[in-house]
Amino acid sequence: MFIYLSKKIAIPNSIRLKCVSWNKNQGFIACGGDEGLLKVLKLETQTDDAKLKGLAAPSNLSMNQTLEGHSGAVQVVTWNEQYQKLTTSDQNGLIIVWMLYKGSWYEEMINNRNKSVVRSMSWNADGEKICIVYEDGAVIVGSVDGNRIWGKELKGIQLAHVAWSPDSKILLFGMANGEIHIYDNQGNFIMKMTLHCLMNVTGPLSIAGIHWYAGAEGYIEPDCPCLAICYDNGRCQVMRYESDDNPVVIETGVNVASIQWNHCGSVLAIAGSLRSATGDKDLNVLNFYTPFGEHLRTLKVPGKQITAVSWEGGGLRIGLAVDSFIYFANIRPDYKWGYCSNTVVYAYTRPERMEYSVVFWDTKNNEKFVKYVKSLMSVTTCGDFCILATKADDSHPQEDADPEAGAATYVLVLCNSIGTPLDSKYIDIDPLFVTMTKTHVITASKEAFYAWQYRVAKKLTALEINQVAKTRKEGRERVYHIDDSPSGTTNGALDFAKAFTATRDPICCITASDRTLIVGRESGTLQKYSLPNITLLQKYSLAYRAYQLSLNCNSSRLAIIDMTGVLTFFDIEPRGSSGDVEGGASTGDPSKFERKDVWDMKWANDNPDLFAMMEKTRMYVFRNLDPEEPIQTSGFICNFEDLEIKSVLLDEIMKDPERPNKDYLMNFEIRSLRDSRALIEKVGIEDASQFIEDNPHPRLWRLLAEAALQNLQLKTAEQAFVRCKDYQGIEFVKRLGNLQSEAMKQAEVAAYFSRFEEAERMYLDMDRRDLAISLRIKLGDWFRVLQLLRTGSGDSDDALQEQAYNAIGDYFADRQKWLNAVQYYLQGRNQERLAECYYMLEDYEGLERLANSLPENHKLLPDIGQMFVTVGMCEQAVSAYLRCSQPKAAVDACVHLNQWNKAVELAKNHNMKEIGPLLSKYASHLLEKNKTLEAVELYRKAHHFLDAAKLMFKIADEEAKKRTRPLRVKKLYVLAALLVENYHTQVKNSQQSKAKGKKSEATSALAGLLEEDASTSDSRIVDKAWRGAEAYHFFLLAQRQLYDGNVEASMNTALHLRDYEDIIPAVEIYSLLAICSSANRAFGTCSRAFIKLESLDSLSPEQRQMYEDLALEIFTKHSPKDSRKSHLDSTDDSTEGKLPTCIVTGRSISDYQFWMCSVCKHCAHEQDITSHNFCPLCHSSLT
Repeated sequence: MFIYLSKKIAIPNSIRLKCVSWNKNQGFIACGGDEGLLKVLKLETQTDDAKLKGLAAPSNLSMNQTLEGHSGAVQVVTWNEQYQKLTTSDQNGLIIVWMLYKGSWYEEMINNRNKSVVRSMSWNADGEKICIVYEDGAVIVGSVDGNRIWGKELKGIQLAHVAWSPDSKILLFGMANGEIHIYDNQGNFIMKMTLHCLMNVTGPLSIAGIHWYAGAEGYIEPDCPCLAICYDNGRCQVMRYESDDNPVVIETGVNVASIQWNHCGSVLAIAGSLRSATGDKDLNVLNFYTPFGEHLRTLKVPGKQITAVSWEGGGLRIGLAVDSFIYFANIRPDYKWGYCSNTVVYAYTRPERMEYSVVFWDTKNNEKFVKYVKSLMSVTTCGDFCILATKADDSHPQEDADPEAGAATYVLVLCNSIGTPLDSKYIDIDPLFVTMTKTHVITASKEAFYAWQYRVAKKLTALEINQVAKTRKEGRERVYHIDDSPSGTTNGALDFAKAFTATRDPICCITASDRTLIVGRESGTLQKYSLPNITLLQKYSLAYRAYQLSLNCNSSRLAIIDMTGVLTFFDIEPRGSSGDVEGGASTGDPSKFERKDVWDMKWANDNPDLFAMMEKTRMYVFRNLDPEEPIQTSGFICNFEDLEIKSVLLDEIMKDPERPNKDYLMNFEIRSLRDSRALIEKVGIEDASQFIEDNPHPRLWRLLAEAALQNLQLKTAEQAFVRCKDYQGIEFVKRLGNLQSEAMKQAEVAAYFSRFEEAERMYLDMDRRDLAISLRIKLGDWFRVLQLLRTGSGDSDDALQEQAYNAIGDYFADRQKWLNAVQYYLQGRNQERLAECYYMLEDYEGLERLANSLPENHKLLPDIGQMFVTVGMCEQAVSAYLRCSQPKAAVDACVHLNQWNKAVELAKNHNMKEIGPLLSKYASHLLEKNKTLEAVELYRKAHHFLDAAKLMFKIADEEAKKRTRPLRVKKLYVLAALLVENYHTQVKNSQQSKAKGKKSEATSALAGLLEEDASTSDSRIVDKAWRGAEAYHFFLLAQRQLYDGNVEASMNTALHLRDYEDIIPAVEIYSLLAICSSANRAFGTCSRAFIKLESLDSLSPEQRQMYEDLALEIFTKHSPKDSRKSHLDSTDDSTEGKLPTCIVTGRSISDYQFWMCSVCKHCAHEQDITSHNFCPLCHSSLT
């Protein structure tokens, strides 16, 4: 960062100031001093020039109000920013709360304890509570509306300071003797703070300041120190939290008066005074430190005594109370930023994220890409690439580091201009200084530097990049200690061990060009190395310590900015001998050159004597060390080439980093460019060309060439194009020379300068519509081509018109506006793209129409067929394939979509042999994967009903073995039986179609049955298809009847089950029969069931014993006789043929008239079936 004093405001009557506080949100500055002085000021930028933004804009006092109310010296001023209130107190203990009303400040509340004086007041982070501490140990916590929340007297303690924690749960009280006590927010003592910075300090001391940054803008690093405590003797400690045992300790060596964090907790300002060397007077200084205790800057401040310091809300200015003046200093922060190929890269923190947000803002297309990076240390850019230096994340140790070396702690990530990582290297040295050239990245710690010759993978795949990273190629990466003298012959091995040897004279800055590396050391020594082979060429010594180095484009001159902002130059190559680019141009003497307060500088990329620098809020351009008139701006310089400077207002961008605005990018033309332009416009091309001859630069020659073209002075234009090496320009001039008509030349020139409307108008005026059209075609503006075509007459343009329609269709299709595209493709008769659009629109009718309109064997038909297949439209796909005579593709489509019946039919019609094997192959594939149901479905679709039925029976049998859900098993058996019925129908139909009316129906049915007989080995499946379904139907029915209390019916049904022992285990059948019959008090049947149960072989002896015991228990109470004869038992053996059983009730049917199901051919009593809508067995609907 860099800081310089920018403004000074005097307080009237030379009243000494005691305190100052800058409101972060609204920008009011309150200052208090002796004799009751209290003022509120506001600096506002008033500027009509839109370009002047930020610090460069002049600022005036828009408010300067004296607040009357205090009589004694005002000692404490503090803002409540959330509620726009100012709280002040004086030496008499009077507290006043002020509020803003209609642009002025008025007293809102007053409080006076009259006992003691207020030493400190602090609002908490959300502005809801204030804590006030008095010298006599009284503490009051009040709310924003003036109510007292609690108060407490701390006996025998003199209080001096108070601070809230960011979460408002903790209060820190600073005592007059320097101790700090930690209390909770209700005033209960927790502990004393350990003060590491006061180890072995003796004598009286007092606290100069306590400031706890509340994290409003996020933290620069996870777990960043944020609580600063400083003593008047210059000792300071920065802690992560109130009981941190390992704080950062700073020895400032200053008599401290006041401290404050900046708006984002990244810089701590400590103001105080130094005893001068002679000891006669004190020197006021303002020191800046990072949260980790690194000293950033020191600003010397004039005046006798500095009393207070306060930052502006944006962290770009700081206010100091010195004697009876307020000094303002401008800060130029160290933004983490860079510029590569039209892209500004910048990083910022957000309160809700732990990482840095790194934004790659492409200024050309105004697009931005955000990348989140943990512990980012710096951003460095060169050419089209960018290096992000970060601390290694503990959670992802890198793969390519040596296990012995311990984990590398830092990472260098090479990114392109949209933030895509291209390569990364893990290193052990702290990358405090990073510089990059087109081929190398060089990073240095205090003791050593590391060089990495990076390769940009033009065509490397991710895999190869990993391979490259693994092999760590010899010589691509090298480490050197600063005290070594490499000769360039030995390859510096990648040995980080030597990098940690301490040095007396640490590195403080580095820079590199394509062939030279310069390393600056704190003593003022500069070491010059050659690149790429790294040889120590020379050492120079300066009288001061460099802070920033920069080499010009031919590495002959070095610019040095030191710690205090003084810019000087140093020639590292003797001038003139290297054959100057400009001949004998005077180069100025660098030893006499010096500028103060410089905070940024950039050499021109194309001229070794041209550079731009930022001094306070002005930009100067120097040619041969002579300045041009300055430009007011506070931007950071991105790039300087072609006599134009691009600069970016980072201060403005950082106010709202998520929405960068093109207005924050400035382009400045330097004087020679402005002068040449003015000469060409006002005086004429001859004089201008003479001026450019004297001050040659390719950019000026191009300017001249373009001006000469405008005036059709082709000779001058050609010479100028030659001087700026523009081959296309030379060719263009030649082509112009061959044109006869003047108007034609002018039109061509207009087109060359992108004034296309004008060029087109000229062509049309010359009645050369063809040229206007060809111009528009070159530009790809097909809409205009179409307009031009329509205005003309003649039929020769049909082909062009079609081309235009198709190009416009392409335009819409590229933007996925398919509907618009369809209209143009229809007019352009572009069937291929039409098919694609219909497909994208899911307009399958349109696609079908298109397919039908195409001639047979058109090359588009197979593609359309494929489109239909992908969306499952089998019929349309088949018709498309058949029209381009690809029956095999049609069959494949059917197979793919599981339309096997269609596939079989097609195969038969086209005499294709492979469908049968294909089917069985697919079925066996499904069965292998245990997808039996899919196989059944497959067979069913292909009308192989018998195979399907076999599989279905197999599934049902397996399910039955599980003995879990009888209803499900019944359904499976019904399905199997229905498939068999389908098989019967199929055989019958095939016979009928063979007979074709030659014989009667009866004979054909008979023939069908005979064929069926002949063909089936599986007669069990065919003949007794319904047995499984019947068994489970009655099994379920008996239980249902039993539970409904219909015991007799349930026993009758259970008696039927005796025929189905091959399907349901006998144990279950007879157990059910025993229960039903005992419930029906038919103990004879029950006894027979028990006899059967006891004789079963499938039972273990223990189970058999249990049945016997149960039988004994029942039949000792009841004699084994049926109370009434079951009709089933009587008919069972007497009749020859069995009577059909009613599937509704389970009774036998002896009537002559009964109902029969048309599907499963089972019967029921007519009166029983009337209450049903579906057949109880096969569930087909009763129509």
